[in-house]
Amino acid sequence: MSIRLNSVKWVALLSVVGALLSPVVAAQPLLAPPPERSPGQSQLPEDAPDLAGEFAFVRVQYDSYYRGGFGYGPWSVDFPAADRNFLRGVSRLSNIRVMPEPIVLRLDDDQIFEYPFLYMLEVGRNGGPYFSPPELRNLREYLLRGGFLLIDDFWGTREWQAFENSFRMVFPERDIVQLPPDHEIFRIYYDTNGPQMIPALGNPENIPERDASVAMTHAILDDAGRVMVLINFNSDMGDGWEHTYHPNYPTRYANTAYQLGVNFLIYSMTH
Repeated sequence: MSIRLNSVKWVALLSVVGALLSPVVAAQPLLAPPPERSPGQSQLPEDAPDLAGEFAFVRVQYDSYYRGGFGYGPWSVDFPAADRNFLRGVSRLSNIRVMPEPIVLRLDDDQIFEYPFLYMLEVGRNGGPYFSPPELRNLREYLLRGGFLLIDDFWGTREWQAFENSFRMVFPERDIVQLPPDHEIFRIYYDTNGPQMIPALGNPENIPERDASVAMTHAILDDAGRVMVLINFNSDMGDGWEHTYHPNYPTRYANTAYQLGVNFLIYSMTH
């Protein structure tokens, strides 16, 4: 089993420091459309592989209680457009170097220990994630060793219960706490004024979904108070990233999705 997680975080910290010192102009929109390729050009310069990139976006592939995770399932929603756009956003809005393409891994794959940031979404659908014993062991060790898991895009009481039932198996001894709006994770780079409800593409007026009324951000903390698992509840950052350039998706919500995502990333690299 790899033990590189903390060393990877320290290497990445060097670029994060540069990001914190670099001015960012909050233009509208924050992330401009990518330039068009010229005839015969297979790859844009900004898309060229950066083999020294410090940040890799790793999406977790998981099984659900009522359906498997192989092939397409809840884990794959918004993939790969959301992941690619977020990587472009991190590159454009900070000095953090990024890998050009997202990665998909299962939790029983020891490669997760190579990467300090994991992303899961739709964890309330189909009964919630089903974790095998090896996945439970790996995820628990990964988080206690310094890893960070961002959970996104699930709504309402029923989906919360499905999520909670699954993650109580990872940390039965730890509480799931609600983060206050003044927690540093909301202002470490951008001041986002706490949790924000970001809608799906089909809901541009941001009418609360299911029985959700407000966005809330919860967390599972380690013994030092570090956020190990960040739970973005009643909000959908992934749609904000995926539909950045869609004419029917409000720019203000796409911008907020990038601001929150960059905040969460920088927190994960510096704590």
